[in-house]
Amino acid sequence: MKHVQYIVNVNIIATDSILYDHVIILEEDRFKSILPMSQMAQFLSGLDQESVYDGKGAYVSAGFIDIHSDNIETVIQPRPTSIIDFEIALMEHEKQLVNQGITTMYHSLSFLRRDGAAMRDKEVRKPDKMRKLAELIKTLHEGRHLIRHRFHCRFDIRNSEGYDTLMDYLDRDYIDLLSFNDHTPGQGQYRDLTKYRENLKNYKPDLEDNLIDSMIDERMAVQKISRDKIERTAEIARSKGIPIASHDDDSEEKIEYVHSGLKADISEFPVELSVARKAKEKGMLTVAGAPNVLMGRSHSGNLSAVEAILDGSIDILCSDYYPPAILHAIFKLHNEHGMKLWDCINLVTLNPAKALGIDKDFGSIEEGKKADFLMIEVQNRMPSITRVFIDGILVSELNYRREKYA
Repeated sequence: MKHVQYIVNVNIIATDSILYDHVIILEEDRFKSILPMSQMAQFLSGLDQESVYDGKGAYVSAGFIDIHSDNIETVIQPRPTSIIDFEIALMEHEKQLVNQGITTMYHSLSFLRRDGAAMRDKEVRKPDKMRKLAELIKTLHEGRHLIRHRFHCRFDIRNSEGYDTLMDYLDRDYIDLLSFNDHTPGQGQYRDLTKYRENLKNYKPDLEDNLIDSMIDERMAVQKISRDKIERTAEIARSKGIPIASHDDDSEEKIEYVHSGLKADISEFPVELSVARKAKEKGMLTVAGAPNVLMGRSHSGNLSAVEAILDGSIDILCSDYYPPAILHAIFKLHNEHGMKLWDCINLVTLNPAKALGIDKDFGSIEEGKKADFLMIEVQNRMPSITRVFIDGILVSELNYRREKYA
């Protein structure tokens, strides 16, 4: 006999409206029906109350799908000389992520070129550590876990020494999303060399100016992997059903190339509004960071996410480096910029699901889809996620309290 649950007294944030005072009927791990309470009142009174969960008027949203976050690197390596056991880090990290509403996380791991001893490379990005983490993400679903973990491989096209490893990862089916990055100074997010110089100085304050100059010259001279090789790699990934993304697109010409040459469907962090518009014109889905919305600016001085979203040029918000930003960015767009709440929610649910090719099962509360969903309440004028269901199972519940004084 199939397990059926009834989630009652909820306001469902659908893809194009809010369905007030509704009931969600779950069957096993999927949404079976979505009905008004008025149609269910008499029926519900005769049910076994163990199968009924009272949402008490909370908003219900599909679970957030985070297409790009490198926060796991900070969790694993919280200090330059401290490496936390990977399994412990992932287990503890997902406890945080689930309560931030993220039910599917695409961990963005960087295959960057190592740029010399003057800058300390993150230990977690070394090849042996990367492989261990990629393998762990692939096998994590075989044991007890909370959320869905996926691997977003960010490959630096200057990293010729890492190319064979990338191809091995593709062969082993480790990768769920592949993006191509170019971190050469003078282009992309680093197109402003003055800011790039400032970033180097902030990262390592004791660097002398002449050493910074030589480092920039050396990095600008690095030979990149050939276009033919990159295009063949993208073709192999596409043959495996892996979505392709471009990163830090800084010109309309680059959009033309990544769309036609790489067949990329996703433009992550376009650095100017005209570039985001061009990507949209080509039918690509565009990504910006939720922290950008919260701060009202890009941390690197590039595109304003709010401006681009209101322009209709950004489709997806990701957490980038700060997972709590997603929920608060949604409500900031709604409360301060007048966006419909369902349009805000689509930025982190349906739209990333479409970009990743998983919208048949995820990204919205619809009959037949996987029952990954959240209950959102407003506490002291702040949005809070109080309950999270994944596969129709309640995996987290928070009960905020009020201190009582004698």
